[in-house]
Amino acid sequence: MTAGEAPIGGGAVRGFGVRIAPWLAPLALVILWEVLSRLQIIPKTLLPSPVEVLVAASNATRSGELPAHLGVSALRAVGGLVVGAVIGLALGLGTGLSRPLQLVIDGPLQMLRAIPALALVPLVILWFGLGETAKLFIVAITVLFPVYLNTFHGVRSVDPQLIEMAQVYDVRGFALYREVIFPGALPSILVGLRFALGLSWLVLIVAETLGASQGLGYVAMNAREFMQMDLLVLTIVLWALLGKLADSLARWLERRLLPWQPPLQRLEAR
Repeated sequence: MTAGEAPIGGGAVRGFGVRIAPWLAPLALVILWEVLSRLQIIPKTLLPSPVEVLVAASNATRSGELPAHLGVSALRAVGGLVVGAVIGLALGLGTGLSRPLQLVIDGPLQMLRAIPALALVPLVILWFGLGETAKLFIVAITVLFPVYLNTFHGVRSVDPQLIEMAQVYDVRGFALYREVIFPGALPSILVGLRFALGLSWLVLIVAETLGASQGLGYVAMNAREFMQMDLLVLTIVLWALLGKLADSLARWLERRLLPWQPPLQRLEAR
């Protein structure tokens, strides 16, 4: 083996280490949690052990309740995300490409962005009642702003020299937006989508307090009222796993949509 030559199998070992590294800290935390529970340092009335949470997950899955509630929450999160992301994308592209439109729309949007979702709940109940529309509205209005802000920033950050070069080659009008501006803004748009994916699950617990009879938020509220701590912790763990899943989805989208981007500039490096 010559100097500088990688040892046989070194790349595979390094790749395996990179894949498992993000899971080491959560795994250590779960082991510590289980040990402290068995030693009764953590009272089970306040925080059940990981094994008890797993048993609760197994029972709820076998009864069919957990998949049903999870499916309802997923549909609400995806529905609100699609509506909010499409509106945020349209507003970001519009204000990013048009200075007059930015002057008219950006100010009110920044004011709306500062309003927390909880403050909107009484108005949303008056406007939409306690049905699914109210829940979708809460999710959509929350995820709209990260997509809008990052789309606006992405459009404004496109290299002017690229636009000038495209115009030299007679790339104008819609083709200019499709071939130069949108691809240039796409990395920033995906960052906004990544935040939106996480927020859609975070705000869902607020949305599912609006008279819901299904969903993870309903399960959490119900477990709190009846002091079912294992189910309550299970819903919190599920939210954490769903947040991680959403983040992984954003990274997968980036690898698919931006194959030309250097690895160090991708979401994995952020």
